[in-house]
Amino acid sequence: MTKTKIANIPYGPYVTVLAGASVKGKPNYATIGAYGVVSQKPVLYISLKNTHYTTAGVIENGYFSVNIPSSDDIEKTDYCGTATGNKTDKSNIFESFYDNAGNAPMIKECPVNYLCKVIQTIPIFDFTMFLGEIVAAYANEDCLENGKPNALKVNPTIMMDSGYFDIKDRVGSIFQTCSGNR
Repeated sequence: MTKTKIANIPYGPYVTVLAGASVKGKPNYATIGAYGVVSQKPVLYISLKNTHYTTAGVIENGYFSVNIPSSDDIEKTDYCGTATGNKTDKSNIFESFYDNAGNAPMIKECPVNYLCKVIQTIPIFDFTMFLGEIVAAYANEDCLENGKPNALKVNPTIMMDSGYFDIKDRVGSIFQTCSGNR
């Protein structure tokens, strides 16, 4: 297999999520791919540009939500990534709900939702990375298998380079495809 050297930029793939925050008392959502797991503890991170409207809400309230949309909602998901909350009221794009554990909206239409309390912020260039302890998690019942979200039922959106993609088949099980120590 021949390898070709390419530009030193992150191409993905990234799970597409909607980061949510209350801004001036209203729900606001930003589409991001800069999200992930920090460790085996219940902690997630999101990374938002400092100028994003949602960033101000996370700073203001100390909470954010991570909402995993189905690929079926790609138009609304993409809209939240292209329209800025600084100029557009995005509070009615989705139906929001809240948990008593913290002040950040979650999206009812999204199959999986996490409410996170900010435990650390890390400035990186013109972005801020927020580390958040998961204080509440929700999933649509029809997306659960043995009490856990099933990726094929959630049908998350993957972004890579300039495109959105969905998933189709399970191709393996984590840490079971080969034996031995890592």
